[in-house]
Amino acid sequence: MVGPLLVLTGVLLRMRFGFFFPAQLSAYERHPHLMTASYSLVAAGWVLLWPGVALLAARIGERFRELAVWGGVLTVLGLFARAFHAGVDHADFQLVTADGAASAARTVSETYGAFHVFSVLNAAIMGGWILLAVGAHRARVLGPLRAAALGLVSMMPLGVLKGTTAWSVAAATGLCVALVPLGVAAWRAGPTPRAATVVGRLVLLGAVATAMFCFGQAG
Repeated sequence: MVGPLLVLTGVLLRMRFGFFFPAQLSAYERHPHLMTASYSLVAAGWVLLWPGVALLAARIGERFRELAVWGGVLTVLGLFARAFHAGVDHADFQLVTADGAASAARTVSETYGAFHVFSVLNAAIMGGWILLAVGAHRARVLGPLRAAALGLVSMMPLGVLKGTTAWSVAAATGLCVALVPLGVAAWRAGPTPRAATVVGRLVLLGAVATAMFCFGQAG
């Protein structure tokens, strides 16, 4: 439920800037907080999508096991690759902080095609969503419109330092249309916890998140 909304919010925040990396680096130099928020939301959204992908694959697997396995595995591998790209984005933005956008753009330009192991997953980033969409439609987990919306996620630009295009907005919107209602339905179908349990879990979550944040900042 949360992952698709974070991805959509993140891509909308950087909509007014150019698509390619020089414009993205320049935008970070002029609007560091906005761009940090945009890229952080998108990165968090991709990572948080794995439960939704697992739930959808499990539903598909009740009727079409092979489609569920291949679609689910390839999509999750694509999420791993997206997380790697987010790390490269972060490193490139630190070059802007250290030396300015022009110098960072030169460095990125000279190293953009460097090999990394996650480059082999580029096809998974796109193909996994298509397989899930086909499987969800055939298994009647999603109707034709929502399955088509899920397939649009394959059109999300991949790689590092990518801005927002009309396809980005369509893909992120399709993600919301396909998965958010599925998450709501799964939430309603499950057991309803007591109010005290909910409050206790939220307090525990806040405490754990705070401790993990402090630990991460400490290096």
